[in-house]
Amino acid sequence: MNRSADRLSLRGAGSRAGVAAGSQVAIPTPGSEIGSAKVVIDFTEVERLYRQLLTALGQDIQSESLQDTPARVARSWQEFLAYDPGPIEASFEYEESYFGQQYIAVAGIRAWSMCQHHLLPFHVDAAVGYVPAGRVLGLSKLSRIVHMYAHRLQLQEQLTAQVAAEVARLTGSNDVGVWVVGEHLCMEMRGVRDQDARTLTECLHGQLATDQQLAQRIHAAARSTVPFHSGH
Repeated sequence: MNRSADRLSLRGAGSRAGVAAGSQVAIPTPGSEIGSAKVVIDFTEVERLYRQLLTALGQDIQSESLQDTPARVARSWQEFLAYDPGPIEASFEYEESYFGQQYIAVAGIRAWSMCQHHLLPFHVDAAVGYVPAGRVLGLSKLSRIVHMYAHRLQLQEQLTAQVAAEVARLTGSNDVGVWVVGEHLCMEMRGVRDQDARTLTECLHGQLATDQQLAQRIHAAARSTVPFHSGH
């Protein structure tokens, strides 16, 4: 795929804008070859480290409310990182229309991810669009792709680029756009503590990177189908 025209941009907008103890779990890491890499979670070690962390934070680990917390947190990490989005590669032949350029866009894809920098959650609202090039993905696959890449330690700009690259790979289309609006708890509950801040990222491939009107038309069409919702 020709990446010379690809574009990734990042904008910040202000206000108004179950695993058994002792087990190890091997988890596929998303990439150009799904499942080619594995992340191994040592459940027992994660539980031990959280117990150690709570003790270092001056908490009474023997208290009724905290004694099972390390195991619960270890299970929550396993659930998050081992998330299975289901099949993403089902596609269908597409016959080019003689009635003008066509495109496919889905908006309102909402997912939770985890910030690499602070290990705090962030919530994204994504729109994905592309111009077909012989094959189209099942519509649910676009949502599955977003969730697949969200369920890992992430950066929003990296998530945006990975989704765009995966859609381009699976559809064979050079003309792909991904737009993401994110709410980050690392900004809302710590640091600047800005409850209204939103982060906007976009990644545009092919014609969408060079034809601003086309990119805007696809993005607007996608977002018009689902009212913006910033809640969790």
